[in-house]
Amino acid sequence: MTHEELKALEKAVSKAKRIASEKASEMHDLVEDRLPAAYEEIPRIAQSTYEACRAWADAVARLKAAEAES
Repeated sequence: MTHEELKALEKAVSKAKRIASEKASEMHDLVEDRLPAAYEEIPRIAQSTYEACRAWADAVARLKAAEAES
């Protein structure tokens, strides 16, 4: 894998981490500010947070695999 490809994977990890952090913040805001009244939002926010964290974990795994090949 080229240096540029590794840099692209590192950038993808950073972007995925930022998105996961934003989703976690949204979940935190729900818990801190809007529950119990906004309880119906829990499934949607939880699912999007889970998906963002999963995308981050997948990006990290791709980067580690690429680094191991190098």
